[in-house]
Amino acid sequence: MSAPAHLDDILYPPLEPYETGMLLAGDGQRLYWEQSGNPQGKPVVYLHGGPGGGSSPWQRRFFDPEKYRIILFDQRGCGRSTPHASDPTADLRHNTTWHLVADMELLRRNLGIAQWQVFGGSWGSTLALAYAEAHPDAVSELVLRGIFTLRRHELEWFYEGGASALFPDLWDEYVAPIPVLERSRMIEAYHRRLNDPDPAVHGPAALAWTRWEAATVTLVPDEGFIAEMSDPATATAFARIENHYFVHGGWLREGQLIEDAVRLRGIPTVIVQGRYDACTPMMTAWDLHRALPEAEFVVVPDAGHSATEPGIARALRGAADRFA
Repeated sequence: MSAPAHLDDILYPPLEPYETGMLLAGDGQRLYWEQSGNPQGKPVVYLHGGPGGGSSPWQRRFFDPEKYRIILFDQRGCGRSTPHASDPTADLRHNTTWHLVADMELLRRNLGIAQWQVFGGSWGSTLALAYAEAHPDAVSELVLRGIFTLRRHELEWFYEGGASALFPDLWDEYVAPIPVLERSRMIEAYHRRLNDPDPAVHGPAALAWTRWEAATVTLVPDEGFIAEMSDPATATAFARIENHYFVHGGWLREGQLIEDAVRLRGIPTVIVQGRYDACTPMMTAWDLHRALPEAEFVVVPDAGHSATEPGIARALRGAADRFA
């Protein structure tokens, strides 16, 4: 994804990596990673959303390149990592929350990092919480945005009909590939189609799933982002991986990440939440804040879900600057 022009006034200037590589993570998985900024700086790992969204160059720009050692990587099956989930033969059995947590630890150790700041939004906040709760000693700080923990009512809100109250026109497009008799369980109905090897079946389903999310993550629709996410390979990988995680509840027990947030006590944390986030409504961020009352809680009054929205981008850069 390219950066909207307004971010030039908010984030640091564009920069290029000083090192890139492929992490051999087992199970046939090769994960793209990169480092930019100051090799002697404070380590920070940026966790992209989705799951399946992949990393983008503009995500390096939240961090002062003179003070931070900035690490991005593409999670299993997406971005520049292989095998890519857009291939109908790609096996997603080895793509779970806990595989990704293990991948992060492998990457941290391979890069010789004792502790790093963990920075993620949307699904990136899910993975950040899962990782930090499993490895609290490896985390110096947490910066979280658009909190999402895969509880059943969170999934039902956005993918099973709740958000249709706000976007009935877009909802009609989302449900269009699914026969009326299957619409009571949309995630499961999409699962069957996204895993059909026939492009005539999985292609339209992937596009409808991905465009629904792309069209609703910002307070004002971002037509450029919608167009980028409509690329067939991008949409297929994104939809297949997301749906795979949601069908399985993220391999988390119900409410696990909120309940286990007590393990994060002592880790400086900032929670950034758009007031009008329709994708991951503020209820989850508020539940996390109640579990971590010492965390700094920033509500952006004129934003939805996306890190590209001006108020959210400013809050995230501000948190990174304070922790630098």
